[in-house]
Amino acid sequence: MEESETRETTVSDSGVRRVDPAVTSTRVTQLRPMSNYKAEQAIWFVVGVVDALLIIRFLLKLLGASLASGFVRFMYDLTAVLVAPFHGIFNTVASGRSVLEPESLVAIAIYTLIGWGLAALIRLMTTRNRVTRDTNVVA
Repeated sequence: MEESETRETTVSDSGVRRVDPAVTSTRVTQLRPMSNYKAEQAIWFVVGVVDALLIIRFLLKLLGASLASGFVRFMYDLTAVLVAPFHGIFNTVASGRSVLEPESLVAIAIYTLIGWGLAALIRLMTTRNRVTRDTNVVA
C-alpha cells in the first residue's frame, strides 16, 4: 500500500506571496504475514487426526467392540502407543465387555493442549509487526 500527497505552502513576507516548492510525502506500509499459517494448519491437522483416533478407541472400548474384528484390533494397536503414557492415572471400569477408559479422554485433552501450545509458539516466533517508512522529497 502506498500513499502519496503533495502540499504547496505559501509564505507571506511583507505582502509578497511566495510559493514553496512542492513537498511530496510518501508513506510505504508493508504488510507481512502475521504468522506461519501453514505450519499452524499442519499442527492442527495432526492433532485432529490423533484426537479422532483416540475418540474412536474410546467409543469402541465403551461399546464393548469385539476383539475378533480386524478393524477393532487395528485401532487398538494403532492407538496403544498414544494412550500408553496415561495408563494408571485413573482406574479403568469394566462392566461385561464395556470398558470405560478415562486415559483415552486424558490423552485427548493432553494432545490437544500440546497442539495448542505448539501453534501458539509458532505464532509467537513468526509474527512480524507492520513496517512503515515515511519519506519526504522536496521537488
